[in-house]
Amino acid sequence: MNNSEMAVTLFKEGFSCSQAIFSSFSEELNLDKNTALKIADSFSGGMGRMAFTCGTVTGAFMVIGLKYGRTSASDEKAKQKTTELVRKFAEKFKERNKFLNCKELLNCDISTAKGSEYVKKHNLTRKICPKFVADSAEILGEIL
Repeated sequence: MNNSEMAVTLFKEGFSCSQAIFSSFSEELNLDKNTALKIADSFSGGMGRMAFTCGTVTGAFMVIGLKYGRTSASDEKAKQKTTELVRKFAEKFKERNKFLNCKELLNCDISTAKGSEYVKKHNLTRKICPKFVADSAEILGEIL
């Protein structure tokens, strides 16, 4: 099973979008899956269901950081590489989906009671979000 398939499977099992992305890449980057699931949990639904940056995007940013992030404050090369890849990822995700934020991707504000109810009533996270999960994992696979 490749990372994209694994991420979509985890999402369909009930893990959040951010968890699905981050944990599907974590073990190959020497971070155990359970730790990855915990780290990424709060980023779902646009960071704590605030409808900001999609969890698949923040999950991808964490993967990029885990692989290329700096461990020394003076490592400008690593900082530059990480920033470059984050921007490249965001550009490719927007090419496929136009937006980075949950609010625009779902065309609904999940941070409100009305929006949250609308999403549940129309099962939007199960109908729409698997595409974002797959797209994020595919793009990560391309740029890593």
